[in-house]
Amino acid sequence: MSLDPLLLSRLQFVWVIAWHILLPAFTVGCASYIAVLEGMRFFTGRDIYLRISNFWIKLFSVSFGMGVVSGIVMPFQFGTNWSRFSDSTANVLAPLFAYEGLTAFFLEAAFLGVLLFGRKLVPAWAHFVAALMVAFGTLLSSFWILSANSWMQTPVGYELVDGRFYPKDWMAIVFNPSFPYRLGHTVVGFYVTTAFVVVGVGAWLLRRGRFQEEGRLMVSMSLWLLTVLVPLQIFLGDLHGLNTLHYQPAKLAAIEAHWDTGSRVPLNLFAIPDEKNETNHYVLDVPVLGSLILAHDANGTIRGLKDFPRADRPPVAIPFFAFRIMVGLGLIMLAVVAMSWWLRYRGKLFTTPWFLRVCQWSAPIGFVAILAGWTTTEVGRQPWTVYGLLRTADSVSPSLTGSDVLISLIGYMVAYLIMFPAGLMIMAHFVRNGPHSTLPEHERIEAGRPDQPVRALPHDPEGNR
Repeated sequence: MSLDPLLLSRLQFVWVIAWHILLPAFTVGCASYIAVLEGMRFFTGRDIYLRISNFWIKLFSVSFGMGVVSGIVMPFQFGTNWSRFSDSTANVLAPLFAYEGLTAFFLEAAFLGVLLFGRKLVPAWAHFVAALMVAFGTLLSSFWILSANSWMQTPVGYELVDGRFYPKDWMAIVFNPSFPYRLGHTVVGFYVTTAFVVVGVGAWLLRRGRFQEEGRLMVSMSLWLLTVLVPLQIFLGDLHGLNTLHYQPAKLAAIEAHWDTGSRVPLNLFAIPDEKNETNHYVLDVPVLGSLILAHDANGTIRGLKDFPRADRPPVAIPFFAFRIMVGLGLIMLAVVAMSWWLRYRGKLFTTPWFLRVCQWSAPIGFVAILAGWTTTEVGRQPWTVYGLLRTADSVSPSLTGSDVLISLIGYMVAYLIMFPAGLMIMAHFVRNGPHSTLPEHERIEAGRPDQPVRALPHDPEGNR
């Protein structure tokens, strides 16, 4: 049996980045959450913020370390598996990746040391500043990585000479047409993901009658944040869709499994796309709604896949279903937030067992939505690495053999299947021990936190607000 190095290289990159993206999806939001907690501790002097901050700093440090290790693999793949892509795009993308390392990663790494070990060594204001710098570093890292990825989706500001891209306008390259929408949608998605993790942990503590004060604060703060961010994410997703309609119409047509160009098109809620026959089976749709949502005009014209040569079309089924998974999860998130409004109004936010169970089981929902959104974006870009200019088939290393890629893929699979479960076990251990376990003994005594878990506290209507 012949081993296709292109297919295996794509599978290898999918494996690596699908695991890796889960970590910035948590660390970006977690760093900002820690900065907020440190600020609240600094300005109010309340020990509860210190206990919760120390608790999440440990979880952040584990995920940050895993993110560094899993992320290092990707630059190596550009050289080993995608050398022709690297050769063609290096003049544009290499500086963007270098800016990420110089301005973001070094900032995060330097101040993370202060955040982890400087509690007793620096003034409280310096520890707060360190938390702010770590949070800013994660956002700056997202800025540069998403700028590079967005340029690959909507390339501008370049000239093409002998098959190589050369920069002509760096402002146009960095702030390319899809970048603002992708940055906003992705970063807010990271914050939503982290908020649901915090809600899930807080709900778990409340259900077990442990660390009630900390659990209530985690749940309350995160649900207030989600009240703003979940609707905002839906709005940003709509703007991103309008941008995709303009700059990547073939991708949008694949996402909607839309074959024929026309106006007043229906919205396909469900279908089984048939690429061979250029049609859909078992269709469930809503008339006119497609044009209304996609173009914001009931009479808006939407281009179909038949407008594009078969060789230039992305796969249809994968982005079609991935997008619907992402949207469906977004609606579930909105439902959870709406339930929290009603329960908070009735003073039962922390004492409703079924809702706490829903919150607990909602903890991973953001990660699944992130993976679904990433799949929609990247598979929808195919068959291009640089949209409309450089094909994926022309980006793979020329001397690569299928057996070489298979061996490295197996090695990555083994390494990740050891590292990620081990990291999750460590973080689960921190969660089981609870917020007080991260405090030094003298601080636990001063704060009245014994080594043993506390008993459940009676319901406090005031605390419910």
